[in-house]
Amino acid sequence: MSTEPAGKNFIQTAIDQDLAPGGRCHGKSIVTRFPPEPNGYLHIGHAKSICLNFGLAKQYGGTCHLRFDDTNPSAESDEYVRSIQEDVKWLGFDWGDNLFFASSYFDQLYEWAEYLINKGEAYVDLQTPEQIRINRGNINTPGTNSPYRDQTPEENLRLFREMRDGKFKEGEALLRAKIDMSSPNMNMRDPPMYRILHKEHHRTGKKWCIYPLYDFAHGQEDAIEHITHSICTLEFENHRELYDWFIAHLPVPSEPHQYEFARLQVTNTIMSKRKLLKLVNSHSVRGWDDPRMPTISGMRRRGVTPKALRTFCQKVGVSTSLSTIDSVLLDECIREDLEANSNRRMCVVDPVKIYIQTMADDERIGVEAPNHPGMPEAGSRKLYLRNRLVIESSDFRIDPPEGFKRLALGGKVKLRYGYVIKAERVTPEGVVICSHDPESLHGEGSLPKDVKGVIHWAVDAEETNEDVVRGTVNWYENLLLPESTPTDEGATSEEEASMVPGTAEVETNEADKDAWLSTLNPNSLREYKAYFEPAMAEAKPMETFQFERVGYFVVDKDPTPGDLACNLTVTLKESGLKKTEGKHAGRSRKEAQAAQLAEKEAKKKIRPQDMFKDQTDKYSQFDENGIPTHDAAGEKLTKSAFKKLHKEWEKQRRLYESSH
Repeated sequence: MSTEPAGKNFIQTAIDQDLAPGGRCHGKSIVTRFPPEPNGYLHIGHAKSICLNFGLAKQYGGTCHLRFDDTNPSAESDEYVRSIQEDVKWLGFDWGDNLFFASSYFDQLYEWAEYLINKGEAYVDLQTPEQIRINRGNINTPGTNSPYRDQTPEENLRLFREMRDGKFKEGEALLRAKIDMSSPNMNMRDPPMYRILHKEHHRTGKKWCIYPLYDFAHGQEDAIEHITHSICTLEFENHRELYDWFIAHLPVPSEPHQYEFARLQVTNTIMSKRKLLKLVNSHSVRGWDDPRMPTISGMRRRGVTPKALRTFCQKVGVSTSLSTIDSVLLDECIREDLEANSNRRMCVVDPVKIYIQTMADDERIGVEAPNHPGMPEAGSRKLYLRNRLVIESSDFRIDPPEGFKRLALGGKVKLRYGYVIKAERVTPEGVVICSHDPESLHGEGSLPKDVKGVIHWAVDAEETNEDVVRGTVNWYENLLLPESTPTDEGATSEEEASMVPGTAEVETNEADKDAWLSTLNPNSLREYKAYFEPAMAEAKPMETFQFERVGYFVVDKDPTPGDLACNLTVTLKESGLKKTEGKHAGRSRKEAQAAQLAEKEAKKKIRPQDMFKDQTDKYSQFDENGIPTHDAAGEKLTKSAFKKLHKEWEKQRRLYESSH
């Protein structure tokens, strides 16, 4: 898969124009930045921004800065700083010497705030947060000037320094830019610049009790670092006017430009740090790196590779059009990378016991199996066939549906790398008694017609501790139920920081905020006690495998001694764990097998000419054998429909005659 863009996106086109003769960056190198707030772990949406900013810098021979936008001490920590650095490096990017923190610029930002106060372009507002919210107006109603708007610069400077010195409580005073309370752009209605937070900062400690708002800080941070292309998501499109206003009204050392692209949305995926934090704090997941989480650390623990994520971000592309990407695309990118790089192993996740009665109890047949069918250089591993094995419960049916290509009672299959076996009977304990063909050990390319397929297996660990590894498979599904992607995924702390702190505008009813929790998938994690082939005894943490006919898995990074744990990364394209469905769902295996036996015994008593007679809601006419010929509306059935019903009739005839 190529990771080169098929064509130029709009940001690349802008950069080309900026670098061309006469452009604003002609003769210079471009400088981009990735500016996360260290208030949580990065998620897949951040991966797109990381790939975009670092990728553009590499493409154009420039640099990309990693800057921590740590202007809100209420939610930030060194833990998040470390995790973000780890994630960026894991994705394959290096900021070199360009690691920066917004908190390093607090002194400079404070000076520029006083600069605007002295110019009469900023003032300290002593209204309550609710008054500020009301006077701000709305999109249809102009705002109302604050009664403190026309204070003298001297008075505002005195109040602002009192804010700095801790003489006000939180919410009692706010520094605002003096712009235009009647602007159609709500962001230009005297936006907040500094708020009071009596919180200790993870880097500056107790030095400050006032902190700059995002809209005031980030443009000036860009200017200090000589960022040429400040790339944000579309939520900040209406903030660009304010970004430019501050740049134009302050003596900054450079003039960066802001560009906006559509943020990443993925089906059935939570893309809000607030919601992810809620999952962690409510113990709905096992931490930020839970493999169900869309965080980069969670995806890493799930076995997703950095190449797969980079490929996904490249395929999604960059545009200004909002769209939701189907998570199927991500799965395809993961499979493509793992298919080429994962050794094969066999693992039985939901076992049913089989006993090959034609093999001796002490018989142990060694076979060589390739580690990767397309890579002979990957070598092979040793498997051992015994007479007591386990197979997937979904690979056996007492009374199989039409077209069933696995083991059925009285039918044959070939064990992967092993013998052809035939299911003879089932014991009351649910063990499938089989016979085997000793001449069928080698060759799987062309099977006899009566051999329905090839299935995987493992040695029964309850019968021996040799030639098998016991462990756990963590089977993951989406955290959200299908079609329940939250609608406010674009909300970010950066956006909220541009609004008035403490106002009702950014507050919502707690019950409404957490209503999305009702869409969590109760089956997002299922744990299975699994049986692995012996080569898995040498598996290392974070090593990936394809479990044949099941999916791609990774050995968990925190192994429990004596218990191998593997996390599902993604299922195979056309396969996966086929759980018992329909009327047998929820029953134990013995109960399900007993029910199948009972159904089969009951069906034996039904004469073939009677099997359709009660289906008058579907059919109106029948032939002499009782096979339907016309549908309920009186229309003659098609030849293919009649042929299918005739096959069912023949199957029932043989079943009926077997017991009479």
